[in-house]
Amino acid sequence: MPEKISEMPNGRRAIVWFREDLRLHDNESLTEALHSAYEVIPVFVFDERVFTGKTLYGFPKTGSIRAQFIIEAVHNLRRSLKRLGSDLIVRIGKPEQEVFNLAQDLKTSWVFCNRERTPEEVEVQDTLEQKLWSIGQELRFSRGKMLYHTGDLPFPIQHTPDSFTQFRKEVERYVPIREPLPRPQRSFNFLSTDVPNGAIPDLKDLGLPNFKADPRSTIHYQGGESEALQRLQEYLWESDQLNKYAQTKDDLTEEGRSSRFSAWLSLGCLSPKQVYSELKRYEAQRGANKSTYQLFLSLMRRDYHRFMVKKYGESVFTPGGLKGDSEVKTKIDQPQDLAKWINGETSNALVNACMLELKQSGYLSRRGRQICASYLVYDLEVNWQAGAAYFESQLVDYDVCSNWSNWNTIAGLGVDSKEEKYLNIEAQTQKYDPKGTYLRKWIKEQGLDQKQDSKKLDQDTRRTTYAAG
Repeated sequence: MPEKISEMPNGRRAIVWFREDLRLHDNESLTEALHSAYEVIPVFVFDERVFTGKTLYGFPKTGSIRAQFIIEAVHNLRRSLKRLGSDLIVRIGKPEQEVFNLAQDLKTSWVFCNRERTPEEVEVQDTLEQKLWSIGQELRFSRGKMLYHTGDLPFPIQHTPDSFTQFRKEVERYVPIREPLPRPQRSFNFLSTDVPNGAIPDLKDLGLPNFKADPRSTIHYQGGESEALQRLQEYLWESDQLNKYAQTKDDLTEEGRSSRFSAWLSLGCLSPKQVYSELKRYEAQRGANKSTYQLFLSLMRRDYHRFMVKKYGESVFTPGGLKGDSEVKTKIDQPQDLAKWINGETSNALVNACMLELKQSGYLSRRGRQICASYLVYDLEVNWQAGAAYFESQLVDYDVCSNWSNWNTIAGLGVDSKEEKYLNIEAQTQKYDPKGTYLRKWIKEQGLDQKQDSKKLDQDTRRTTYAAG
């Protein structure tokens, strides 16, 4: 049995409300709670609005693939906490009410959690904070989703450079990245009151349909910190796929085309600082190269998107986007065009293949997302917000800031003028799938089976010539 954490003189209790930080390593909220209170009570709430609600376009806010990933991550977190003599209290409902009820019943002193910055999440945490104040308790925020701490930046958030290149130049050389916090090694103190731990729901409990993993997917995501750390170990050290990251990250046909860390990062099963720490260790042992630098930039870009949303607020969700372009007219949506795009039934084979991969696996490469977004906005002329909402529903690695900020960029509403907007789909096909390997893999559901030759596929991809980006 691990050594008990020494008794705190105040003998107080604290709740750790896990949000999108479903891990024990580098968890600032958990670390601070363990240092502040004698009894620590971990809590996770399945927000009924997130799991049963709809987007403005009628898509489930959380589709089955991502919901299953979250369920698996919660199971993994509970198992990890039990090994430390604790447990995870699980509830279904509205977090601002469920966490408050627990805080009131258990007479805690504080609730520790990650601070979120987007409107829906802010409304939840603000409401909870007000409720806690009414009973003399405090909501303590920490920041666990980012590579950089905002307090370490050389500028206030409102002065964050709009250009990613300028942001990188001002931050990369001068702002140190903090070491990840260690995982708790000692068991939690015994909770001196009974509280039902609550069952972890399955998809049926959440009103979502079951699904089967598509065998064509190159990776089958399993939620949880354990899987995240295993993937980090395998990608960097065991297979050494990192060594070719720069060359293959945009390749549609390459199994090791990217790190695929994004799903675990988005849910907080994996800390970006932990990835960076391992990356520096890799460079120390095997040498720095273009690939290690590109992976670092991908982590930095996640922070950049989050800073842009912090800087410009909810405009990222509006028709005029981050630019606040009042001249933008919301396009009249054609439901049949949107449906064809979603189901991979457009006149373009590469777009269809990408959308089928997304629909069946919940994942699509960065390059595939750009191609499909460009096609929806510029060729089908469908409102970009519909595409962003569908990605929100479908992506296993959905991150609110990255998703909506990237869609702003494609729609020409981002604040970084150097970012590419619309793409020549024919050129993209020739560059990223010149032999039709990716098309043959995913286009089968449209009647183009593996036996058909690449000539037919090439004809399909050349039906329309698109404006060059």
